Amino acid sequence: MLYHLHEMQHHAFAPMRMLAEAMQSVYSHPWVPMAYTKFGRTVAATAELVERTTRRYPKPPFNLHTTTVDGETVNVVEQVVHHTPFCNLLHFKRVVEGRNDPKVLLLAPMSGHFATLLRGTVETMLHEHDVYITDWIDARNVPLAKGDFTLDDYIDLLVEFMEFLGPDTHVMAVCQPSVPMLCAVSLMAAEGNPNQPRSMLMMGGPIDTRVNPTKVNDVATHKPHSWFERTVIHSVPMNYPGHGRKVYPGFLQLHGFMSMNLERHVGEHVKLFQNMVKGDGDSAAQHREFYDEYLSVMDLPADYYLETIRKVFQEHHLPRGVMVSRGRKVDPGAIRHTALMTIEGEKDDITGVGQTKAAHDLCVNLAPEKQRYHLQPKVGHYGVFNGRRWREEVYPNVREFIRQHDKG
Repeated sequence: MLYHLHEMQHHAFAPMRMLAEAMQSVYSHPWVPMAYTKFGRTVAATAELVERTTRRYPKPPFNLHTTTVDGETVNVVEQVVHHTPFCNLLHFKRVVEGRNDPKVLLLAPMSGHFATLLRGTVETMLHEHDVYITDWIDARNVPLAKGDFTLDDYIDLLVEFMEFLGPDTHVMAVCQPSVPMLCAVSLMAAEGNPNQPRSMLMMGGPIDTRVNPTKVNDVATHKPHSWFERTVIHSVPMNYPGHGRKVYPGFLQLHGFMSMNLERHVGEHVKLFQNMVKGDGDSAAQHREFYDEYLSVMDLPADYYLETIRKVFQEHHLPRGVMVSRGRKVDPGAIRHTALMTIEGEKDDITGVGQTKAAHDLCVNLAPEKQRYHLQPKVGHYGVFNGRRWREEVYPNVREFIRQHDKG
């Protein structure tokens, strides 16, 4: 019933939201003299805050239409090159001749936000790499006839994508997909799959959440698995293509994200109000850009979510050596050819320092020269793959590692 009540609340706020939009439009219109007064800006700012806190944020576009290659601007075309019911393989094709840059499959987290959360990551990589990304589809838009999606399905999907792209691929997982990626590569190695990737990079991934646990880990371990089934799993309402599907709703995930730093988020919205009243359009625009992305969330398939909670955060199957996928034991010790790089943020409060590094202890038969660890000072979870320090300090290490293990 919670999902249905959430929908009812959204529709109940519609008249107030429409009124706020109208007031904001009037009191900020350049032809209205009142818009140039403090009173007018205050009314417009109040109306915008009301509208923004009651609206639903759609999936944002990547908006990566150009990039620079060797100092020259080239066009970028988004292409869906492989489609599955729950995920599209999206290619950012650069319209440029004579390049043979490394092929990178970027694994976006399936943890509530859309793949566009990695826009900054893609933007940086595009200059010197041929970039693909897992573009997850909101589970509420996937009809029941398409079947379920489990953690095993996730692992199979990654194998499918790596086989599609071929053996000259470098796979980079941001946060949550580090676990299914390591499972997928381990299975490919054990089976002698010729499409094993040349390297795999993990950024802030929960390989072993027993190491330096965070608040996120505590929430997962202090509640029994039955609590998650009973409390956070709900059915998609009738007004969506996936009606009847069991999901972990995105709005619940967003509530969890926000509650971890509630004072900060409230403070940011107070700043937005103050900046709009002062007429500081640049600061207000930066706030809108960030929160348009942050507040845009998607539903997760219930089976996948519950299995991840149990196997990754509660029972630690992978680091304990008991991970099994479709009857096949997952053994990272089988990996001998795919190079491994792990990256962590010193101030990460979601994936504690050491949780990603634990992957090196599991890949016991991987030569030392095929392994690298990077701890990035002064950044949290998102700073590892986005922002200035990502571009200036983390990315150069990523670029060097990929080229070191690329073909030839």
